[in-house]
Amino acid sequence: MRSFDKSQAFLQRAERVIPLGSQTFSKSRTQYPYGVSPYFIERGQGSRVWDMDGNEYIDFINSLASITLGYNDPDVSAAVAAQLQDGVIFSLPHRLECEVAELICEMVPCAEMVRFGKNGSDATAGAVRIARAFTNREHIAQCGYHGWQDWYIGTTARNRGVPVSTRELTHPFAYNDLASLQALFDKHPGQIAGVIMEPMGGTEPAPGFLQAVKDLAHQQGALLIFDETITGFRFANGGAQAWFGVTPDLATFGKGLANGYPVSAIAGRADVMKMMEEVFFSFTFGGEALSLAAAKATLSKLKSQPVINRLTHHGQTIQAGLKQLIAEHQLEDVFSVSGHPTWTFLNIRDARGATVFEIKTLLMQEQHQRGILCLGAHNLSYAHSDADIQALLQMYREVLPLIGQALDAGTLRQQLRCEPLVPLFKVR
Repeated sequence: MRSFDKSQAFLQRAERVIPLGSQTFSKSRTQYPYGVSPYFIERGQGSRVWDMDGNEYIDFINSLASITLGYNDPDVSAAVAAQLQDGVIFSLPHRLECEVAELICEMVPCAEMVRFGKNGSDATAGAVRIARAFTNREHIAQCGYHGWQDWYIGTTARNRGVPVSTRELTHPFAYNDLASLQALFDKHPGQIAGVIMEPMGGTEPAPGFLQAVKDLAHQQGALLIFDETITGFRFANGGAQAWFGVTPDLATFGKGLANGYPVSAIAGRADVMKMMEEVFFSFTFGGEALSLAAAKATLSKLKSQPVINRLTHHGQTIQAGLKQLIAEHQLEDVFSVSGHPTWTFLNIRDARGATVFEIKTLLMQEQHQRGILCLGAHNLSYAHSDADIQALLQMYREVLPLIGQALDAGTLRQQLRCEPLVPLFKVR
């Protein structure tokens, strides 16, 4: 049996100086059941990572979908190493800022001008600020997950520290429910500056839904913003907007832009983006050259190699295999499969007397023992091999019937070697 003793001991040390021991909620003990999980990764190569205890995993989290090509991709690493010899940050802009912006404009349908940040939250907050400046309105309609900034996180259960006045300016609407968006426009006539949404999460858009959202936003004098932090450079080289054929006014990118290096982007219509000459969106490290070198290498590889085709093929194999296993073991009341092939979700429901979190905890307990790192979404990279995909399906072939048997016998809770996970907040 795998041990996680070093990880657990180091977590105690880290939590003395870092709240939760991590910089990211989704990488913390809130998401990994204590006693049966790793907490620190030492290194990664290709599709694999190794934890502090020396355990090896095939990684289907890929740093929350930011690794598109694989860990330590040779082309990206070479570009970063070469740039490192010339410097990281300078007193004036570097040519890479223009070169990467040109690549994005070439690849992304809505992109006529581009600005860079460091996190997806920078980009979404910047896009919201631009929309407000462009329309002279303050309210925002949103759907999906958009990061940690006040304007969005105030709408969630994790809203402590966000002023009520800020919370009152952002209004959620339901995906695939145009009437819920119309209701917001009716309630706040002439006040909504922008509609920001993930073009797709775990659920596919109903036929015509995305275009209808765009049409409604424009009829009401609002901008349409696609948050493509995950879907960008994963669904297609031009993002979900290219995949679905609906072009927004603005779009935000992050995770897939530089194969894990910290850079994000706002891209969009030139007349809207020109507002950034007046709107304050400025960081010392906005033009940091190592991340831009990584972005240039990543985007160039997306153009020259069949990255998206491989991700899609592997994802289709996972989806088909999972659906077959769920049906074979009569687990349709417990599990379902959804999402784009490059970002496939295994959904879990309360079932047979057990909660989602108890079931998920047992699944994670068993997958870690079998060398699979996964949080419920399969975030694929170009480095995943056919053998990696078969190893994932073999894990499910072993673990899904184990869960089914435990549910039928009423013994699932007893099979846990740890306390079950507890809810954080529902992201999507």
